[in-house]
Amino acid sequence: MILIVDDDSAVRASLSLLLRKEGFATHGVAGPAEALEFLRGNQPELVLLDMNFSLGTSGEEGLQLLRAIRQRQPQLPTILITGWATVSLAVEGMKLGARDFINKPWDNEHLLQSVRTVLDLSNLQDKRIGRRKLDSQYDFGHIVGQDPAFLRVLETVGRVAATEASVLIMGESGSGKELIAEAIHQNSPRRARPFVKVNLGGISSSLFESEMFGHVRGAFTDARSDRVGRFELANTGTIFLDEIGDLDLSSQVKLLRVLQDRTYEVLGSSRSRRVDVRVISATNRPLEEMVAQGAFREDLYYRINLITIRLPALRERPADIPLLAEFFLDNLRKIYSRPGLEASPRAMDWLKGLPLPGNIRQLKNLVERAVLVSAHDRLDIADFEAHLQDSPRRGGSAELPAVGIMTLDEMEAEMIRKAMAFHRNHITRVAKSLGLTRSSLYRRLEKYGIPYEDTD
Repeated sequence: MILIVDDDSAVRASLSLLLRKEGFATHGVAGPAEALEFLRGNQPELVLLDMNFSLGTSGEEGLQLLRAIRQRQPQLPTILITGWATVSLAVEGMKLGARDFINKPWDNEHLLQSVRTVLDLSNLQDKRIGRRKLDSQYDFGHIVGQDPAFLRVLETVGRVAATEASVLIMGESGSGKELIAEAIHQNSPRRARPFVKVNLGGISSSLFESEMFGHVRGAFTDARSDRVGRFELANTGTIFLDEIGDLDLSSQVKLLRVLQDRTYEVLGSSRSRRVDVRVISATNRPLEEMVAQGAFREDLYYRINLITIRLPALRERPADIPLLAEFFLDNLRKIYSRPGLEASPRAMDWLKGLPLPGNIRQLKNLVERAVLVSAHDRLDIADFEAHLQDSPRRGGSAELPAVGIMTLDEMEAEMIRKAMAFHRNHITRVAKSLGLTRSSLYRRLEKYGIPYEDTD
């Protein structure tokens, strides 16, 4: 049952009719006293809570009732709904534990989506299961790891993927945030829809609206043709906002509007467009500290992190390092037709002791460089150590140097060309051999200008 708390009988009737059409049982009350009386003898699944009753438009009555509900039933999810929406009110309500914030007049589909998402999240069971069980339930084919802390991350990914919840992925550079975002999409009901990645750190404030929302011809001096924005490309699918911590404040305001109202305007057009997207964000920056410093909007922060996933650094799960190294070696065996490639047990144990500040990306580059340069198939400590700035000790420095043989981009492009030739342009096989998703491989093919004919 959903409890509706609103002093307007017409609003209660409208919400009740909308929700009952979707199969939800409802009960409506007019104010705080009736709500608390109802909660004494009933356990609803969700509360839709108006913020203003008899004392004006401050929202204080709603916040007081929210506090009382949280004291009596801490696990009861609440969605705030009001016609007097303010940023400070939304943030205060989210701090007190509200799950979402809806403005009046509401969009029916947006409100229903919010209700379904909150209910789905509250019904999730927190079960501890092993990697084999996870793989039987979810598509985690490109994700390597057995560490207990990392398995808990994968459990969370699997459980929230089926919902519409916005997800914030936090972790150090190279820790696999994009792979986790793609796993959420691949295990969601939107898996057959677009997955659009946007590196917000690479978009200047002057180009933000054009990149994200598109523009019409003549919108500005160089707008010689219409451009489709990233949100339109992602419509009905998932948009991955990578490096969201790098977004400047003026662009944060524009992003907040589309995330809150699900509407935007194409640059040069006055007509609002609606968008239906699942939002996943990622950053390696401390957003909570940035909020405190005024560098990141608090309301945007609460809008993007209904669920927060924190990826452990590779040094925090050292037992996974040999598994990852073996995964990379297996891909290289196929690409270079060197079935005898292997790392000695001593080398694997040595790799486990590296701090690897660049995480999985650094380990992958280290293994690839060792394979490319080594004349023999059995790799020992010296083969890896040669590509570190210093001979690292456990806990010592392990930064990769600038190697004169080739740049990382050149190395990656060369590996992709070899994999494409080896698998005869079979995109699915090439992506699997490189440990990439198909969408990631397509982006790299475009990045390096590698021609292909998909033989899938």
